[in-house]
Amino acid sequence: MPVFAPVRSAFSPAIPQNFTELGVSESLVLDLVLRRMLIEGYTTLAGLSRSLRVSVPIVDLVFKHMRSQQLVEIKGMSGNDYNFVLSVAGKQLAGERFQVSQYAGACPVSLSNYQRATKAQAAKVQVDRAMLRNAFSDLIVTDRMLDQLGPAIISQNSIFVYGPTGNGKTSLAERMLRVYKDAVLIPYAVEVDKQVISLFDPVVHQPLDHDEAEIDPRWVLCKRPCIVVGGELIPSMLELRLDEASGIYAAPLQMKANNGILIIDDFGRQLMSPRDLLNRWIVPLDRHVDYLTLRYGVKFQIPFELMVVFSTNLEPADLADEAFLRRIHNKIYVEAVDTQSFDQIFTRVVQSRNIQAEPDSAEYLRKLCLREGRTELRACYPADICNILLSIGRYEGRPPMMTKSELERATALYFAKG
Repeated sequence: MPVFAPVRSAFSPAIPQNFTELGVSESLVLDLVLRRMLIEGYTTLAGLSRSLRVSVPIVDLVFKHMRSQQLVEIKGMSGNDYNFVLSVAGKQLAGERFQVSQYAGACPVSLSNYQRATKAQAAKVQVDRAMLRNAFSDLIVTDRMLDQLGPAIISQNSIFVYGPTGNGKTSLAERMLRVYKDAVLIPYAVEVDKQVISLFDPVVHQPLDHDEAEIDPRWVLCKRPCIVVGGELIPSMLELRLDEASGIYAAPLQMKANNGILIIDDFGRQLMSPRDLLNRWIVPLDRHVDYLTLRYGVKFQIPFELMVVFSTNLEPADLADEAFLRRIHNKIYVEAVDTQSFDQIFTRVVQSRNIQAEPDSAEYLRKLCLREGRTELRACYPADICNILLSIGRYEGRPPMMTKSELERATALYFAKG
């Protein structure tokens, strides 16, 4: 992976050497050490430092406290380091703390540090048409579309992308991430009222290699996140979720997407109604802050520093009232493709699939796509039809062919009868 600068100068956390710099309580770190030792058995100060991602001086402070309370037994030395295990009293206390929470990973950062970091890393982009053309180079995008996307991306406000299905709305939204040239630091976990919220998610956060050894290891250098959620979106995904078995909270989608992009795909087709979703986010979209609640009622504020992209093939007026649409400043209509764009897409698809096509295949496919009452060309048609041709070829044990008869066969499979 490429080496990135760790983060902009506004936020570059040094490795904490004491509890004041760490920002979380000694009791929380003690609980982490107890649970970690219960899992590992034999350990060392350096081993705990690596597992919990805190400096050796902080682990040493906890170790000395545990030693004074007879919670550990020293079994030997590894160089200048101790080999030690939990004592009987230590195992009993660790078992009790394990019942409360099973979290034994990286030490969390404080809520205030997370808030400050997220604000400091808010995206600031400057793009022009040439830069956007490069970012969207694998798509056929008109200058008119680029000139709508550019100001919307620069504003970093939410975007409503709408229009007929099959014309690349989601593809456009996903490629917006390419305009970011920097990286961000994301914490493994955040502490709120002595509760642990797991934030770093390897499914959605992409770590980057870097050569900065003096960065607080509780933070992971990542690409700016881009999370896509579709029809599976339900209200609980936007709130803290407590795993009863482990006692660990999972961060909601918008918190994982902070400093990046959250795409609500097929907006209006979720199990969660559009009105409920929009009402949930009126304040965050307007004020760039969100409010979450722990299970026992403690409410707290987190930054809402992300670009939300709503993608839909439904009419905006059918999904939201004027008051909400006013809060989404950028509304981009992705129309059906024209003949020239369709042919360019067709050429790219045929070349990428290595299909031999007759000279007038694009024109003939256009005619097939516009018969039986269909009035618009869609950007998805060339790729979808070519995929069917590939499947036909595999079924018949031969290379794919693009003749008029094969195109008629493929479109007959693709289009439903009116």
